Amino acid sequence: MVFKRVDQIAASKTMEFTARVKNMIRNGVDVIDFSVGEPDFQTPDFIKKAGKKAIDENHTKYTAVNGIVELRKAIARKLEIENNVSYTEEQICVGTGAKQPLFNAVFTVCDEGSEVIIPTPSWVSYEEMVKLAGGIPVFVPCNDKNGFGLDISEIEKVITERTRAIIINSPNNPTGAVYGEKELRKLGELAIKHDFYIISDEVYEKLVFEGKFCSVASLSPQIKEHCILINGLSKSYAMTGWRIGYAAAAEKVINAMKKIQSHTTSASNSITQYAALAAYEEDPDKVKYMVDSYRDRRNYILHRISEMNFVQASKASGTFYVFLNIEKLLGRTYRGETIISSMQLAQLLLIHAHIAVIAGEAFHASNYVRICYAVSQEDIANGMNRLDKFLKEVI
Repeated sequence: MVFKRVDQIAASKTMEFTARVKNMIRNGVDVIDFSVGEPDFQTPDFIKKAGKKAIDENHTKYTAVNGIVELRKAIARKLEIENNVSYTEEQICVGTGAKQPLFNAVFTVCDEGSEVIIPTPSWVSYEEMVKLAGGIPVFVPCNDKNGFGLDISEIEKVITERTRAIIINSPNNPTGAVYGEKELRKLGELAIKHDFYIISDEVYEKLVFEGKFCSVASLSPQIKEHCILINGLSKSYAMTGWRIGYAAAAEKVINAMKKIQSHTTSASNSITQYAALAAYEEDPDKVKYMVDSYRDRRNYILHRISEMNFVQASKASGTFYVFLNIEKLLGRTYRGETIISSMQLAQLLLIHAHIAVIAGEAFHASNYVRICYAVSQEDIANGMNRLDKFLKEVI
């Protein structure tokens, strides 16, 4: 028997598609994979050495549920110095990747029937987490014309007495949008006025190409009290497989999240925690080379797209994604087949051009596909050539 709460959620569309792509590659198909949201860089050597040292020094036992105190203090220092927001180590809970603290946060603030606002396009797991918690996702579309920024007036329209939280993601997956201080301050004022939480997923914070990243919790003490910050090292330090992330919030919220974690995964991997500690104890500029490379790749892709038929893309200010508008392709034909959706287009690109992209339907944005450029420059160039060739056959 599968209970209704589990039965009503969907499997991750991105992971399902990625599994199919990997299977094709294993079978010898030359697929250029723009689907996986994972850095192509290797974990920096100083972090790997810290992990090996942790093993040699026998740091292989259980730790406190919320993580070793040294790491929580290092995270607190990082938040103070880099994000201008002050937390104690008791207001931080380390988890397995950023996904687990995010899951814990949703379960902490959601009761049955609670409403959680999700600006779209949005990462695939937000909706399913809310539904698993018994909550009701309330979607508010963001507009490509303003760079997919938050539409505060539209957000305010959907707030009700059942609103418990909003989940925001800046820099944003899949659009690459980076929210500005002005819109975040207005959102914070709404959270204070209507007494709901801002669950702020900041896992791409270091991948900003223009302007400066702003953490919503830094804008005022009152806004901070209504924030749950989620972050991790997967994207910025190329540590996806290490599975390390954290939440920072008011102590009452963190204590509730710790209770949930104590009955699910308990503490994060002890070895990974010491590796993460080494990452946060080093100069953050040590990983700046990754950001510089992503910026160059983004610029190249945007230039190539600007010369192609039927597609366009906004200038993403962060992450390693380009969100490709394919609206002008819909209704046209490729080799006798009418293109009716981004899902179908993704299938056609995979089968005929051997390019893997993620359909916008996964993100509540049916007129788009997501291209991840965390791949080599050679693969990007080849992939753009294949896309251009495909589009030239569309009529």
